[in-house]
Amino acid sequence: MSLSGHAPDATGSVDYRGFHTWYRVTGQLDPGAERAPLVVLHGGPGVPHNYCLAMTDLAGDGRAVVHYDQLGCGNSTHLPEEGADFWTVDLFVAELRNIVDVLGIGGRFHLLGQSWGGMLGPEFMVADGAGVQSLTICDSPASMPLWLEAATTLRARLPPGIQETLNRHEAAGTTDSPEYQAAVNVFYERHVCRVVPFPQDVVDSFAALETDPTVYHTMNGPSEFHVIGTLKDWSIVERLDQITVPTLVVAGAHDEAMPFVWQPFIDRIAGARSHVFPSSSHMPHVEEREDFTAVVGAFLREHD
Repeated sequence: MSLSGHAPDATGSVDYRGFHTWYRVTGQLDPGAERAPLVVLHGGPGVPHNYCLAMTDLAGDGRAVVHYDQLGCGNSTHLPEEGADFWTVDLFVAELRNIVDVLGIGGRFHLLGQSWGGMLGPEFMVADGAGVQSLTICDSPASMPLWLEAATTLRARLPPGIQETLNRHEAAGTTDSPEYQAAVNVFYERHVCRVVPFPQDVVDSFAALETDPTVYHTMNGPSEFHVIGTLKDWSIVERLDQITVPTLVVAGAHDEAMPFVWQPFIDRIAGARSHVFPSSSHMPHVEEREDFTAVVGAFLREHD
């Protein structure tokens, strides 16, 4: 199934620390436009922008939508030789500031992050936040311990044979086995994307991840629910009260990001509000595309 977004009006790359960050723009980046541009932060870390292309629908009201591939994946510079000390939250926070400033939108833009992107977005707000009109957090945890608690809960609901396969390969360190990947897909079809077969944009992102899993394996781990990377103890819960921009938190009713995973965003960011898409899991922008565009688009217009 194909579910591609709108064709880009511009693509290019910007220099970042001697490497390059690739971007695409849907619409026109006009500093005087009524609608502030939207910058989309993809997940992973290390799962490139393709699966978020349905969000180009948000350009339908005259707003420019900027997607980019974070360093280490997609069309940006790959650095498979770099270790854990290189792949830090600070690296990606600084990359975001660099790209919005080079594109000339650093003084006024909306920020939307999906999954890991919804962890990076709040980190950016705490570290910097200049120019951000609003923050949208999609399908994201406020801490990885909460994420792992949800993953354990959902994993326990899988068929016993699937659970046995996952446990066996994780214990043996054979998570690259096709049998393990097949078992992982059972979880993914329930809690990551319930549009089966996966749309081409989602397939493209997963294929790119498989080609170079450096960032994902280093910071996350071998799967969505086996988190053994550098982010395993990450939390922003105690810093959320530093975020003061209008904030929308969205998730799917079947999301691997269960409600208690994102509830701290609502509890600790003043005025934050939430919306749950009833037929979606981790990708409401794909699974309930029109409703996602309507809900997020209305929020963005409210805060232009």
